[in-house]
Amino acid sequence: MRFPGIVPGLRGERRLVVSEAMTTIHAGGGGILTAPSMIMEMEITAQIVTQPYLPEDHTTVGYEICVRHRRPTPVGESFTVSAELLEVDGKRLLFRVEARNARDLIGDGTLRRTIVRRGGLG
Repeated sequence: MRFPGIVPGLRGERRLVVSEAMTTIHAGGGGILTAPSMIMEMEITAQIVTQPYLPEDHTTVGYEICVRHRRPTPVGESFTVSAELLEVDGKRLLFRVEARNARDLIGDGTLRRTIVRRGGLG
C-alpha cells in the first residue's frame, strides 16, 4: 500500500507547558521535565505530522528511539517540540526531533515509526 503525501520534509511543531505529571523531583529542587515525558511528546508530534496523510484505519507506531535529554525544564515553563520526516522506506519512517525551551535546546535525536493498520499487527 502506498501513502501519497508522506514524503521527506513533512514537519510539525507543538508548544506545551511542563505539568506536574510530566516531572520528577528525584534530582532535588522543584519538579523538572523527565526524559520519558519529553520523548512521549516527541512521539506524539511525529505521529501528528503523518496522520492527515493516512487512511482512517491506519496510524503510526514507534519502534526505535535515539534521543538525548540535554537540559532541565521546570514545572510551569513552556517548551516546543518539533518533528521532521527525514526518510520514507515503504511503511518505515525516520524523523528528526527536537525540544526547546526559551533558553536552550533541551532534547534532540531521531525516532523511527512504522505505518500500521489500527488494531492490526502490520
